[in-house]
Amino acid sequence: MSHSESDTSHPIAITHPDKPYWPEDGWTKIDMIEYYRRIGPVMLPYFRDRPVTLRLFPRGIHGPSFYRRELPASAPSWLRSVPYQTRSHPHSINLPLVDDLGGLIYLANLGSIEFHLWASRAPQLDRPDWAVFDLDPGDRVDFPAVLASALLLHEELGQRGLEGFPKTSGASGLHVYVPIQEYADFDALRDWVHELTRELADRHPKLIQLPRRETHSGRLVSIDYRQNSIGRNTAAPYTLRALPGAPVSTPLEWEEVKQGKFRPTDFTLEALPKRIEQKGDLFAPLLKTLADRP
Repeated sequence: MSHSESDTSHPIAITHPDKPYWPEDGWTKIDMIEYYRRIGPVMLPYFRDRPVTLRLFPRGIHGPSFYRRELPASAPSWLRSVPYQTRSHPHSINLPLVDDLGGLIYLANLGSIEFHLWASRAPQLDRPDWAVFDLDPGDRVDFPAVLASALLLHEELGQRGLEGFPKTSGASGLHVYVPIQEYADFDALRDWVHELTRELADRHPKLIQLPRRETHSGRLVSIDYRQNSIGRNTAAPYTLRALPGAPVSTPLEWEEVKQGKFRPTDFTLEALPKRIEQKGDLFAPLLKTLADRP
């Protein structure tokens, strides 16, 4: 057992630090913990008051996995949560909130490779403050088509006086976040994203489609408006993904999207700290826009 001194008020005992998490790449659990320790100061502002859904892989990326939405009963008392009652469940559950490095490292130590965030904040869980355009390529689509679709979306948003912030999903797609200046409910937001997506699909039917049952199949790029629903969550900026190479959901510059010289697998556990040193947090303007919201 080793200790992380990442947060002096909440030192965390790290269990099984040498367990292989990405065996082909030689990266272990402690490599994951060290990544989150280093990236935490940049990553944590996106977690503020947002419920987090964990995707746990206690035996590494090739072992069994499961999603966890509820704060573990064994969690320390300093780890906050917010109660939430789903329509299908008679009792409320306690959704975890991550306030600091101690909380991030504690949850990572449970085997949480991936962190996914809600689009709303406590206590107003029914009021999203960003929209998510989730671009998913079909299994017969190459990545340049995803980039082309993102640029068309960027142009459309610009014509409406809106700014979108792109990032890799960490897998094969892209996410574009749009801060919402006026308070709306999830139904209204989803309808708006749906309508904008439908207009793009109508104008570019050989490239973009509304999502089918399975968004990852076919020859088109789906823009999944359904992500804008209460209780749905999207890979957090800078979260690792449980895929070979340890890719990271990475904020991008629109110029990078335009040039198209990268692939999502370029942004990894190993590469991200240096990228942030060079470029800073490319999503910082998104945070500022949210902070300036009336």
